[in-house]
Amino acid sequence: MTSKGSRRVVITATGALCPVGNNVELAWKNLLAGNSGGGLISRFDASELPVRIACELKDFEPLDYFSQKEINRYDRLSLYALVAAEQAWQQSGLMDFSLTEPVKAGVIWASGNGGIESIEQAYQQDKEFPGRFSPYLIPRILIDTPSGMICLKYGLKGINYCPVSACASATTAFMDAYNYIKWGKADLMIAGASEAPITRINIGGFGAMKALSRQNDQPATASKPLDSNRNGFVMGEGAGALILEELEHAQNRGAQVLAEIAGAGMSNDAYHATATHPEGEGAVLAMNMALEEAGIRASALNYVNLHATSTPAGDLSELRALASLIPQADRKNVYVSSTKGATGHLLGAAGAIEGIFCVQSILDGIIPATINTENPDEQLPDGFSYVWKNPVRSANITYAMSNNFGFGGHNAVFIIKKYT
Repeated sequence: MTSKGSRRVVITATGALCPVGNNVELAWKNLLAGNSGGGLISRFDASELPVRIACELKDFEPLDYFSQKEINRYDRLSLYALVAAEQAWQQSGLMDFSLTEPVKAGVIWASGNGGIESIEQAYQQDKEFPGRFSPYLIPRILIDTPSGMICLKYGLKGINYCPVSACASATTAFMDAYNYIKWGKADLMIAGASEAPITRINIGGFGAMKALSRQNDQPATASKPLDSNRNGFVMGEGAGALILEELEHAQNRGAQVLAEIAGAGMSNDAYHATATHPEGEGAVLAMNMALEEAGIRASALNYVNLHATSTPAGDLSELRALASLIPQADRKNVYVSSTKGATGHLLGAAGAIEGIFCVQSILDGIIPATINTENPDEQLPDGFSYVWKNPVRSANITYAMSNNFGFGGHNAVFIIKKYT
């Protein structure tokens, strides 16, 4: 047995719902095909709002997965979480395996918004029928409901909670689950995040901040990370799940190992309530922590899935931070792209989907492209192998890094490596 603190942590399954596909295989296929999840909002009447576009799930019918009674009890936040977790559970082979120590298995499931759709619905109902509230309202809106429901479904009795760090929430969940396994406090964790933020309040609020793109006439191309004409992000929704295990635990049950966790890091800008530091000082700290734990230099990274959301300031600060870690002569071997061009920005669940895309990149040897970027910003640091329009195939990827940064200065970085 390995000593606590030196235990290897591997990924044995993934599950995803996102605007370009309702499972990992379809989402990856559409991402590589350059398909966009952007469109006009159909969830509610946005005709009076300055922002009328979003990246919604396509062809997702809750009744395909849940009874009407369950749908009445849960916010979309929890429905998305349960579907993504079930996909991962099915892939993992755990349904045919008896957990000998349920207390050593748990769930860390993140979100940045919680059940905001249920809050809106309750407010409208109270206006129409004063004082009438659903008995399911509180569990529908609580941000930790998904983590508890996943544990309940699979009988997991170990660590269970919901971290919240804005748009870094999912990567925070991955980091925490990784650490608990590494420290010997867990053998198996389901980690991930879900968001169901496409509501009138959220679109209106983020729109008022000028954070969202108003390219309502061309929603499919509105999310354009790193483009000189980018004008804000496009809000997305969905969920992503990873099953993390201690290596020997996975081997003993004959699990398929998809990839290994190399390192993770977190920091804070301590700069502004919503804006990122212009030079990415906090991002540098988090990336350095992850690199140090992985035991590699930044130039050893083969792929960086950027947080780049399509906002003017945020995209540049992240690249400046990365450039400060890698001499220009070494940058040509580092591929960089932002998959938010296709998926939009899933807020607290962004890192969940992007972490899964990093796993797929390693498995298939493909670097996904940053779609919609026609005129790359001239201020971008030179030397990196930026991937525009078409994916890079037959790439040898040993290390992939996923960056996620959130309001409040939160920075979270996760490094995944090829399993050997």
